[in-house]
Amino acid sequence: MNSVSSRSFSAKSAFLSRIAAEDNRRQAERDEQDRQIVQREGEAIKERCKTLRGFAREAWHVLEPTTPYKSGWATDAIDEHLEAVSRGQFNRLLINVPPGMRKSLGACVLWPAWEWGPFGSPGLRYLTASWNEDYAIRDSRKTRDLIESQWYQGLWGSTVQLTRRGEDDFENSAHGGRVAKNMLGLTSGRGDRVIIDDPHSTETAESDTERKRTVRVFRESVTTRVNDPATSAMIVIMQRLHEQDVSGTILAEKFGYVHLMLPMEFEAKRRCVTPIFRDPRTKENELLFPERFPREAVDRDKKLLGEYAVAGQLQQRPAPREGGEFKRGWFEVVDAVPAGGIECRAWDLGASTDGDWSVGVKMRKVGGVYYIIHIERFRYTPGPRDQMIKNTATSDGKRCRIRLPQDPGQAGKSQKMTLATLIDGYDFLILPVTGEKPVRARGLRAQAEVGNVKLLRGDWNEPFLEEISMFPGGSYDDQVDAAADAYNDLVAMSGTGAVLTGATVVTRAKGDMGS
Repeated sequence: MNSVSSRSFSAKSAFLSRIAAEDNRRQAERDEQDRQIVQREGEAIKERCKTLRGFAREAWHVLEPTTPYKSGWATDAIDEHLEAVSRGQFNRLLINVPPGMRKSLGACVLWPAWEWGPFGSPGLRYLTASWNEDYAIRDSRKTRDLIESQWYQGLWGSTVQLTRRGEDDFENSAHGGRVAKNMLGLTSGRGDRVIIDDPHSTETAESDTERKRTVRVFRESVTTRVNDPATSAMIVIMQRLHEQDVSGTILAEKFGYVHLMLPMEFEAKRRCVTPIFRDPRTKENELLFPERFPREAVDRDKKLLGEYAVAGQLQQRPAPREGGEFKRGWFEVVDAVPAGGIECRAWDLGASTDGDWSVGVKMRKVGGVYYIIHIERFRYTPGPRDQMIKNTATSDGKRCRIRLPQDPGQAGKSQKMTLATLIDGYDFLILPVTGEKPVRARGLRAQAEVGNVKLLRGDWNEPFLEEISMFPGGSYDDQVDAAADAYNDLVAMSGTGAVLTGATVVTRAKGDMGS
């Protein structure tokens, strides 16, 4: 080593030594502060730590000294379900939540330390696993460091002393212990608590081979890793990545797990209810954890993720990437549409600025081919929405049939009269919507599959393809519903001999409002 290199090496070593010394100094200061706090407020802290939620708040400064503690009803729900397992209310728990909900800190770091200390069960043994062994070891190390901290030892050191201190394998004087492994390595060892945290990666869940291998390990090995089949607990906590992932297997085959399912945006038809919990949200699309994920952040991330990842990772209802009822590859995008034929714009109506969309799909049939030539999509309250329908009718011209849905009951009758007055002079049809959505879309699907549904190139193409390829499992189906109604009406128009040539339309009856 020459003199220049030697000086550079020495300077670097000295710099690193100063950093290490500063870290040690700051840690010593934190330890002394914790010692004084415990000495002064020990009994009050123990009282607050009787619940896992309280323990999480009190211990946070040890785990994350530079990150502010944030909680909400959603994180409380996770803690309360883990605590219910501790109390023996159930011993099989599946938690599906979006990324960033501190699920690993809660289930894999804080919960074991809480059960050993505040809950008074230091003899419990844990077997924990993740798709990435490094992550499992990371969380094991955090639990170990928390237990050995000045704060924890000052409060529960009389009953919890570590006798083995490995990162992936440690034990206490009451013979409680923890072992961390790779998910695929869970073929040995047992625990009173088997915790599976993210058994799949976002990449391997896409591979049939890797995903099925993980599911097979879960079915054939993990379920035998508990100490006592009757009383030991199994916890699976993950974001959904595929309809046939470990969670999908648990749910499809009814393995008896309590299922805490918390989508990022509320969907009333999928409200989560467990023996101890009911999702408190009441408004469609209401956020899960706005204290950490405000609306602007969620909307930004949804654009980056795309509909497929949003459905699985955020909403916990994965759908096939290649499409559900419809495949993206069925729809050819064209730069021009033949003249002539017959046209219909069908509407699916929303009534607010933050709920379902109002969508108008304009479709033209030429020969045996159905061209989607334009889509209006917006969120308005009824007044501005109805004005947009009228403006769109003016833009489309009188050669285009208008199909509108009628809501049930008296409100639907009133709405029907309002819309009929608004578009008087145009060819329109207002009918109640009946039948299941996939059934109503069956004809459109059959034609799309053989290549008879094409899209005129436009900026609405991608949102339409994203939605229809997720149907019926996506966040929204308004465009699919409107497209299916437009197709069905064009079929009916063809059957009655209605034709369009130039600007002239001949139909059964102008302004037919249905029965």
